[in-house]
Amino acid sequence: MKSKNDITHATRLLPGNDLKKTIGNFAKAHDIKAGWIATCVGSLTEYSIRFANQQVASTGSGHFEILSLSGTVSVHGLHLHITIADGAGPAFGGHLMEGCKIYTTAEVVLIESPNFIFTREKDGSTPWKELRITKK
Repeated sequence: MKSKNDITHATRLLPGNDLKKTIGNFAKAHDIKAGWIATCVGSLTEYSIRFANQQVASTGSGHFEILSLSGTVSVHGLHLHITIADGAGPAFGGHLMEGCKIYTTAEVVLIESPNFIFTREKDGSTPWKELRITKK
């Protein structure tokens, strides 16, 4: 939920941009320490998505609509999930990986909280770096 102190950022990604890399670069350029995706719509010509409980990403090319993008954004790391649909309509999604190339556009709105810092650290509960939330 957005509070009155939160900052709203909006950007448009251009054809050929890598969705994950560009969001990460945006977070660095704006020094976002704790943010999350509010909405994203657009299209891709290539996808790279790691499906649930898989070790490697699945990739494909064609024309895909971005139906949703959600997750946390920080200069300390991103954790994003995406849902896309192909030209016939079937949708699929998973963990956003580098390699998702913008077709026409991606309109991204994200919210930043000045009250927290999001980092990614191994905590022993899983083999991955997980979200650590620190209150400022």
